Amino acid sequence: MQDLATPDSRCEPGCATQDAAQLNASCFCAGPSAEALAGALQNNHAGPQVYELISERCPHLFAALPVFVSPAQAARMAQLIEAVEQVVALPAYQSAVLADAPAIARHDPGARGVFYGYDFHVGEDAVGLIEINTNAGGALLNAALARAGRGCSAIGDAGDGTARAQTLEDDIVAMFRNEWRLGGRSTPLRTIVIVDDEPENQYLYPEFLLFRQLFARHDIDALIVDPSMLRWEAGSLWRGDLIVDLVYNRLTDFMLDAPEHAALRDAYLANAVVLTPHPRAHALYADKRNLALLTDDARLIELGVPDETRAILLGAIPHTQLVRASEADRLWRTRRDWFFKPVAGYGGRAAYRGDKLTKRAWEDILGGDYVAQAIMAPPARTGGSAAAPDRLKFDIRSYTYDGAVQWTAARVYQGQTTNFRTPGGGFAMVYTAQS
Repeated sequence: MQDLATPDSRCEPGCATQDAAQLNASCFCAGPSAEALAGALQNNHAGPQVYELISERCPHLFAALPVFVSPAQAARMAQLIEAVEQVVALPAYQSAVLADAPAIARHDPGARGVFYGYDFHVGEDAVGLIEINTNAGGALLNAALARAGRGCSAIGDAGDGTARAQTLEDDIVAMFRNEWRLGGRSTPLRTIVIVDDEPENQYLYPEFLLFRQLFARHDIDALIVDPSMLRWEAGSLWRGDLIVDLVYNRLTDFMLDAPEHAALRDAYLANAVVLTPHPRAHALYADKRNLALLTDDARLIELGVPDETRAILLGAIPHTQLVRASEADRLWRTRRDWFFKPVAGYGGRAAYRGDKLTKRAWEDILGGDYVAQAIMAPPARTGGSAAAPDRLKFDIRSYTYDGAVQWTAARVYQGQTTNFRTPGGGFAMVYTAQS
């Protein structure tokens, strides 16, 4: 984290009168210092291990400066999230989506799924929903970032992030306890297993440690486990001598197809474990084919979506369509207008911006399951560090649970997609401009 900016200690009086675009171009007085962030990580019961891991493994995890949005942009993002939730709740939508999903997605475990992430690009007078995720990482990292924030006249009372971070952490614990109840359990939640493939080698492993420490502070034991270490036996899911009750699922094998995930899959289908997030949530929200449905007015009418809701969806989701052989010639000719994404993709993997597309990559797209989404250019933030490029891209992520927004963060980057490899980039605080 050595590349964080040392923000200008002089808060510019004019910041309070600037709009979001002006602040993103010229406000350099509200970013965290490396020292403040180190203190936030070490003093919040995390100890030196998390800070050292981040410094060594992922030094570009936190951006040098915050990002600003306008009140209108914030309102439109909230409106879009509400509209999507209304559509997903429709039985006709669920039937349409699940009909084409793997059988495991039709299993309803009762739990809602934790950490949905709605990712947006914003423009001067528009917002665009780029994708929805159902195992969005970074929430606890953003809580630490909030504690390290510093004041600026542009952000007023929002600059004191300690209370906001505490509320987020309390909401996270309450969310897992609610998942436990929705999964049909009436006893207190005592143990959570955090699951990912080779978890210690995962880029966001430091956040797994933060979760373990957060749960411990609330009398919940947490283990960080590779799923191959689980076994399905005698009607229960086991880790060693421990019966697993709730699994916080960080896997990117969204349908639990891999052989090493068989024990978890069997226990989930038998309702022997509360798994969150789960395959049904991914199918209903995160499969990118859903974006094509949500931007198809005729299909929305067929599903019984009200006029007002359709207008919100069509006005705030860039047009998306399935890549079919019958459309190949047209899509290739107009490729500069499109961003191509695998339907089950995540983290920008195997995604292609049309103007960077090669013939070989195009053949891969035609041979796979892809959608084409109309390009909406990401907004920019002027960097405030000598080590950072002058202009960095960013997107906005809203973390939600059960339709309610818990936190809004930004991801600042250079390149084709968010990457946490950009000096001066990474997770950033998001503030709503006061003017």
